Amino acid sequence: MKLPTIFVNHGGGPLPLLGKQPDIVQHMKDILTHHLSPTNERPKSIIVISAHWETSLPIQITSSPHPTMYYDYNGFPAETYQYKYNAPGSPKLASKVQHLLQNNGIDCELNETRGYDHGVFVPLMIMYPEANIPIVCISMHSSLDVELNMKIGSSLAPLREDENEQVLIVGSGYTFHNLNAFFNP
Repeated sequence: MKLPTIFVNHGGGPLPLLGKQPDIVQHMKDILTHHLSPTNERPKSIIVISAHWETSLPIQITSSPHPTMYYDYNGFPAETYQYKYNAPGSPKLASKVQHLLQNNGIDCELNETRGYDHGVFVPLMIMYPEANIPIVCISMHSSLDVELNMKIGSSLAPLREDENEQVLIVGSGYTFHNLNAFFNP
């Protein structure tokens, strides 16, 4: 089965997990209900491109079999730094992603140390709380060059076309990420 490519609004830091953004939590659950559940198929693996991981070239691809947590926020209650999402990584899928990107002329490398940032763990804790689906994360290019980032995305198409792979591709972000400018106009 060919799974869709989706974008989720992951909310502000850990706020959805604290019950502070119920509309965003409902948005994530609605994606499951309306876009993924009609076939009752679960992905075999998930690729996440989070707005919270920008790098210059080479593009980075997580490749640890057991990624750590990366709490890329501050000023929240202590409990938010204790969240765990123990979904495995997939070195095999990471290598496939690297191969696909390189075949499309995109300089990239595997990264065994990057953990799950909140753009990864917040939506997946809500959508797949069992944490039993392997995850690979890919950085966005820090220039935010549309053509380059679209090329990264289109390079992943063969993973969606192969029905044996059953890879769900998730873009994760929020409508606004410069919170300093937001709170201090």
